[in-house]
Amino acid sequence: MPLDIGSTAPSFTLANQFGETVESTSLVGGAVVVFFPFAFSRVCTDELGQLRDNLELFDAAGVSLVAVSVDHKYTLRAFADANDIPFDLLADFWPHGSVTRAYSAFDDAKGYADRVSYVLDGSGVVRAVVSSEHGQGRPITDYSQALSAVEAAL
Repeated sequence: MPLDIGSTAPSFTLANQFGETVESTSLVGGAVVVFFPFAFSRVCTDELGQLRDNLELFDAAGVSLVAVSVDHKYTLRAFADANDIPFDLLADFWPHGSVTRAYSAFDDAKGYADRVSYVLDGSGVVRAVVSSEHGQGRPITDYSQALSAVEAAL
């Protein structure tokens, strides 16, 4: 079960694909935190490509976009390079999935992230959740609707 809307999202500190430290507290103005199973898988590649191709949606809403997987930072760097991903890909590699678990986005039976995204306001409060089943990408229209709903409510 995803985090509840209105709850405060757990804080985190993770390395991005360049080995740089990214802290949730540095995501001022709000954020969309996208949990995804694996770099280089077909569905994840398509889904993150859609996010890349629609960055103006997130920029217009004034939120940071970050994506989190249990892959190692070196895998995420190769993936970002191969797919021209300009936003932070965060490695929740070790301890394996600890941030993903804190966000109730870890599939314990399979050992990787569920497809769940959180729209957070500037205070780190969950304002919307976008999710889909394993094997199905989250449509970009779902992000657009979630961001619009959050903007209207604030």
